[in-house]
Amino acid sequence: MATQSAEGSATTGHEGEGVRRRDFLNVAAVSFAGVGAVATLGPLIVQMSPSADVLALATTEVDISKVQPGQGIKTQWRKQPVFVRNLTPREITEANAVPLSALRDPETLAQRTKPGHANWLITLGVCTHLGCVPLGIGEGENRGPYGGYFCPCHGSMYDTAARIRQGPAPKNLFVPDYKFTSPTTVTIG
Repeated sequence: MATQSAEGSATTGHEGEGVRRRDFLNVAAVSFAGVGAVATLGPLIVQMSPSADVLALATTEVDISKVQPGQGIKTQWRKQPVFVRNLTPREITEANAVPLSALRDPETLAQRTKPGHANWLITLGVCTHLGCVPLGIGEGENRGPYGGYFCPCHGSMYDTAARIRQGPAPKNLFVPDYKFTSPTTVTIG
């Protein structure tokens, strides 16, 4: 018995030092759960990244030579619709006359177009509310009371500069990166 009490007192004296079995099991369980979470979430995150065919469409060239003032065309970039609109002088004047304080997402037409090309408005054709495709780029489509675009799904209305004026959409139509590579060609992306 004397030996057991000696061992017992020796063991209790060292409990505060070193790693106990319970600590090791806790660390191992948390590590195992972390590795499992990464192994589960990894493929889900990779799956959400753009596919190879979308990345191949990193840029799109658009011929704008046949687009007359007041007309627009719809093209695609990264599997999303893009509206290319040739604004008339009246549409430019109307867009510039709107005070920024009247806009939910204040931007001037000059901020949404390139210098020297104020008549060319290029935006993604995706409503910023729930991702619908607004009307107004095609001939005879409803452009809403502001002369720009109208989303029939939830009633968002955009002006001639594709700025949100009425409805549930929180932001203006997004302007992608683009540049004029020639007087009649625009590269988007």
